[in-house]
Amino acid sequence: MNERDVAIVLSGGGINGVLLELGFLQRLRESPLWPRVGWIFGTSAGALTGAMAALDRLDELEEFTLRLQPHDVFAPQRLWQLPLSGLHRYTLPDTIAERLLDPLDLAEELARAPIEVVVFATDVSEQEEDSYELAYSSHTAPTETMAQAVLASAAISALVLPLPVGDRIATDGGWVRNFPLGCAHDQPGVELVVAFRHVPRYAHLGAEPLVRLRSRLQRFRAVPPIRSLIAQLDEAEAREARGEPVHFGDMLIRLMRVSIQRNTALEERLAAERDAVCRELESLREDLVELAREHARPGRRDRAARAVEQRFARSPLPRSVPQILVRGSGGRDSLELGIRGSSPWTEHAKRALTARGWNAADAELRAYEALLERAS
Repeated sequence: MNERDVAIVLSGGGINGVLLELGFLQRLRESPLWPRVGWIFGTSAGALTGAMAALDRLDELEEFTLRLQPHDVFAPQRLWQLPLSGLHRYTLPDTIAERLLDPLDLAEELARAPIEVVVFATDVSEQEEDSYELAYSSHTAPTETMAQAVLASAAISALVLPLPVGDRIATDGGWVRNFPLGCAHDQPGVELVVAFRHVPRYAHLGAEPLVRLRSRLQRFRAVPPIRSLIAQLDEAEAREARGEPVHFGDMLIRLMRVSIQRNTALEERLAAERDAVCRELESLREDLVELAREHARPGRRDRAARAVEQRFARSPLPRSVPQILVRGSGGRDSLELGIRGSSPWTEHAKRALTARGWNAADAELRAYEALLERAS
């Protein structure tokens, strides 16, 4: 049996991320790398797909997603509930329990699986924190806590309230660690990282619904409160024309985009910088070994070179870990999840997104295999 020395990294991405990652994982399962997978690091969509991949239940996940509709994930609240209960009810936990498997059973199976799954959530507890990042391992976290963590990681903050996870209150992990690439690079024993990053297209929450509302209210313009409301709607439309947030929901979506995309880009940049540092350190080591050989006394040159090598070996220096990075977006097949409602998700679009993830993975894996062949 091959040594498990490969780590998978899966980003957040909503329903589009789930379907793209499903195709990515199906293609990876066909490769020689699959038996070597020892860790899966996932956030939000990646937490769910990663958990199913670790149990080798991707076929069940595919069947589950083909039946899935927006109300099975987030069901809009009644208008009078919005100030108290969030924009939506989080229906995904019940849907998973009814159609896939009970989240507790999922966590118990993960605890016994050879692949360790690590999921990330954002800590919004009252206590003072430094990082606000929560990480839960399927091999060390209590099963109930792990089940809660997978669901909390996928709880989109713009739509639903946070959830209890153990002794913490947590929500969508995308705020703090949308793409946990660095965690895979830091994991001892990892010799190759295979990562999928969803490239999102954020919906524009414009003033169109407000314009329709204003049109319906025009007949009641003589009523003072209605006239004031129409004036507010006029201001909202003017803000859109200036490129400003139209309303609070629009502002929240923009802030999410800033936070999530910034920490995602930082993960890639830090991984690239680490590789550059490692290359420089290796070059420095070779130069110092050569200098030691050149300037040591005859008969002591090998000893001087070994001393330099040993000094580098004892130093806790960063190491370079090769990676295969796959990026994917929904494109024209993108499925949307609206603030107050969504169009049905078609089977055609779902299959197209899964195929898009498969093809993106196939291209990168073939390029990696070709690189290994040239190197040998």
